[in-house]
Amino acid sequence: MTLALYKRRWLRWTLLLVVLLVAAMVIMKKRVAAPAPNAERVTTAVPSAMEFVPDDLYQVHAGELRRILPLSGALRALNQVSVKARVAGEVQQVLVREGEAVAAGQILARIDPVDYQARVDQARGALVASQGQLDIATQTRNNNQVLLDKGFISRNAFDTASSQFDIARANLDSARGALEVSRKALADTVVRSPMKGLVSARNVQPGEKVAVDGKLLDVVDLSQMELEAPVPTNDILKVGIGQDVLVSVEGLPQQVRGTVARINPATQSGSRSIMVYVRVDNPTGILRAGMFADAQLTLERKEQVLAVPASAIQVEDGNAYLYAIENGILARRQVVTGLRGRGADGDAVEISSGIADGARIVRANLGLLREGTEVRIQQRAAGTASRPALPAQGH
Repeated sequence: MTLALYKRRWLRWTLLLVVLLVAAMVIMKKRVAAPAPNAERVTTAVPSAMEFVPDDLYQVHAGELRRILPLSGALRALNQVSVKARVAGEVQQVLVREGEAVAAGQILARIDPVDYQARVDQARGALVASQGQLDIATQTRNNNQVLLDKGFISRNAFDTASSQFDIARANLDSARGALEVSRKALADTVVRSPMKGLVSARNVQPGEKVAVDGKLLDVVDLSQMELEAPVPTNDILKVGIGQDVLVSVEGLPQQVRGTVARINPATQSGSRSIMVYVRVDNPTGILRAGMFADAQLTLERKEQVLAVPASAIQVEDGNAYLYAIENGILARRQVVTGLRGRGADGDAVEISSGIADGARIVRANLGLLREGTEVRIQQRAAGTASRPALPAQGH
């Protein structure tokens, strides 16, 4: 290949590369100069008004606000007993079953009394014999006293008769005690309920043998319940006897009230928490032992304070803000907050200043709020579900 031919080819490729670069630059300029396809949509997406349904808004009013400590645990009956056998023997009858109501002193079961009746008869016979021996010893001592006074017997003979009298009297007292013991054992073959309540467990069946202290039945009194709940050690100093507690129980639509009745003086091993016992009255018996409950312990309470939903508060640079609707326009207002806790409508924050009673505010930060935007409130038809606020498009 000659040098001239090589130069011509190099020049041809160079010119082709220059043409391609120029064409690419022209295309890029056209793309930059052309309006973005979504520009119109972006412009029109800026809302000229915000539409809300009533549930999106909240009217500020005075009410009760509580700072709470959440608790959870299982309910148990405050008064419950295990009915045990006081004598050994074969169970003849069990007269109640689980769930049945019993009165104090009601017969629950019977243990075979034959052996115990025989012991009573034996003790009664021994008592009669002891009484006879005492009568004889008494007569002998009295006779010897007369003889001693007349000098017919010695002092030693009289002392012997007197000792026999003392022994006979002691034997009589012992026989009386044995009879009482045997009668008590016979009475214990009839098992009675120590209190009013409900049978929660039946542990024996007729025909079974039971020993002394063998468990027969369990009886619970549901008129007063107790919630046993752990409290972290860093919160326990805020808890005191008599504090109000609102208790929510699985399956129960309404809350029930309780009070702190006891506080354990020691921490639980392993958890480093302290058990708190909340007393709950249960006159209708609707609460049952073993139900799981969540509770709210009131640590601080304020009456008639202005409060707003916690979701309405925004924090920026350490300052709290909320959005209010004033003359149909969205206004951003700085507020001073106070107590945080639970109000009638859920989690709430006290407003010390910055908003007036009766003001209408936006319940939650929806992310599209702009100060100065016109507000429209859409009246929702009955049965229509609440939805987030939407921007109304300008025309």
